[in-house]
Parts: sequence; C-alpha cells; structure tokens
Amino acid sequence: MSNVKAGNLKKGIFIRFKYEPFEVTKAEFYAPGKGSAICRAKLKSVKTGNTQEFTFKSNEDVEELDVNAREMQFSYLDGDDVVFMDPRTYDQVLVSRAMFEDKIGYLIPELMMYLVFLDEKVIGVRFPQKVTLKVTHSDDAVAGDTVNAPKKPVTVETGIEIQAPLFIKVGESIIVDTTTGEYVSRSTV
Repeated sequence: MSNVKAGNLKKGIFIRFKYEPFEVTKAEFYAPGKGSAICRAKLKSVKTGNTQEFTFKSNEDVEELDVNAREMQFSYLDGDDVVFMDPRTYDQVLVSRAMFEDKIGYLIPELMMYLVFLDEKVIGVRFPQKVTLKVTHSDDAVAGDTVNAPKKPVTVETGIEIQAPLFIKVGESIIVDTTTGEYVSRSTV
C-alpha cells in the first residue's frame, strides 16, 4: 500500500477511502483561479457496488491499494457466478455476475481478460477494449434507408443487441467496443 497525491488519481486504480476499498471510475482535475486545485473523483465501492462522488484537495494523500491483476480465461456461466480459469495453473475462480454490470453480453468462450485481486479476492474485472461477436439475427435493409449513416439492430451470439450498419448480415462477425457497446467494424476472421 502506498500513498499518492489526489491530483494523481486516475480511472481504474483502487484506493482505500473511509476504511473501505474503492475503484476510481472517473477523476477530473480542476485548478480554479483562486484557492487550491482539486480532484473530483467518482468512486465505486468494491464491497457494495455503490457509487459516490468525492472532492479531494489535489495535495491530499490518498492510500492506493496494492492490487494484483492476473490474466484469466472465461470458461462458463454458472447461475449467479462467472467461472474463469487460470491458463497456466488451470485453477478456477468464481466471480459474481454483479461485478460485470451490463457487460456480461461481451463474454464469449475462451475470452482472455484481467481479473483484479486484493488479498486473493476478486475485486474488479478488466475487459479487452474490443471483442469479436458473430451476428445471429439481422433484419434486411430497406431501400431508402440511407440518410446519415443509418444503423439497424442486430443480435449477436451472446444475445445482446448492437446497432450496426445496414450492410451487416447474419453469419458475419463484427468487432464491438466493450466500453461504449458500439459497432467498430467487420471482422476479417
């Protein structure tokens, strides 16, 4: 555990705040004309998942947690848990579905991603920036729907719906941004 100045907080780091572990989900630095600079941070509780905002003085010390990120492979869904396997040791780790929020639809077989551990307990998940998903349902494009880069809803192999260009058809693979949920491009694989 080390201390960092609040002015150096960034998205994705874990800190101890009010004796509890939190993940920084947003950090903005402000330097007003008068007074000292501040950092407005959005903090997500590791224990409850609740989010709160807090304003730190930029020179204030904040305790950064010493976390360990390990690359794991998605295996399968098991009720309220998601099962991952360490590809080196074949150990399995159960992670609560609640930790994935609305990103559970990006989990595809054998997806490699990072799990964040604190004292051998999973406290966070880090998705790859992009995933490749196969289109399983798509309506045909209608003639005349060509104004302003039109999009249509397509359903992918995991069951989620993505807005994609009209030329995307069933059976094609598309690349999706996991942070925004938006179509990026066709996959050549």
